[in-house]
Amino acid sequence: MAVREVLKMGNPLLLRVARPVTGFGTPELEQLITDLFDTMKAQDGAGLAAPQIGVSLRVVVFGVEANPRYPDAETVPTTVLVNPIIEVLDRTLEEDWEGCLSLPGLRGLVPRYRRIRYRAFDPQGRPIEREAEGFHARVVQHECDHLDGILYPFRMRDLRQLGFESELERQEQREDAPAPPIPEAVTPPR
Repeated sequence: MAVREVLKMGNPLLLRVARPVTGFGTPELEQLITDLFDTMKAQDGAGLAAPQIGVSLRVVVFGVEANPRYPDAETVPTTVLVNPIIEVLDRTLEEDWEGCLSLPGLRGLVPRYRRIRYRAFDPQGRPIEREAEGFHARVVQHECDHLDGILYPFRMRDLRQLGFESELERQEQREDAPAPPIPEAVTPPR
């Protein structure tokens, strides 16, 4: 098990376009994938891209079953994608909150395509093709963006919708709390 350091926004490697993988079934690729999954799980992530751990290769991993960072999320199958390509199947954009291990403690409201098809290779070089929608599609788009040097704030329409998780949760709790009683009018003395 090797939990690697996750690069943070500001590191120039996160802004680079990653190189395609050319060798499949190698011990180096297997170790990279193991490190990605170990790091993702240690951080309670929904996915992780190789550039986030300092490796500029087009490899992403993802998978969600029960995740404390995404308690209401639908299940996303545990998957490894090597050299992925995304095809948009429905141009409808849906906005939802996203976080990222490279922007710890922050969340932003990000538009993503509702339905996609992704094609890639598994670690042995066998082709993969799947359709995804909803949260699954969001996770795939988010992770594949990392391969092109794109972090989720670059996709946001309104940076006022970017905030620290702790503050956003506080605001949400305030909105859910019952409104304070309206005081009766007080007549000032004459």
